[in-house]
Amino acid sequence: MQIEVDEAVKQMVLAEKHDFRICTACMGPALVSTEVKPPKDSDEKIPVGDYFIYVSRVQAPYIDRITMEMIYDEDEIDSCPAFYAYTDRKRNSQN
Repeated sequence: MQIEVDEAVKQMVLAEKHDFRICTACMGPALVSTEVKPPKDSDEKIPVGDYFIYVSRVQAPYIDRITMEMIYDEDEIDSCPAFYAYTDRKRNSQN
């Protein structure tokens, strides 16, 4: 299975200088930093320069292209139960 990565996504990964992951979230597949959702051993790894986009094995069969529309912003992350562990860590680090 080949998953394409849009050029804009590649440029964002290279600019951010860290890995990202496609995981399942409230509004469908979500492209988030691995700081939000760490990769799993079962994920597919797509290289982007020195970094990777990890794709959840749950999402991989349904995705043929990774686009900027998959990015979750901070408000969406804070409101989705799939990211509560990250939201809690973020809240605790601010106290």
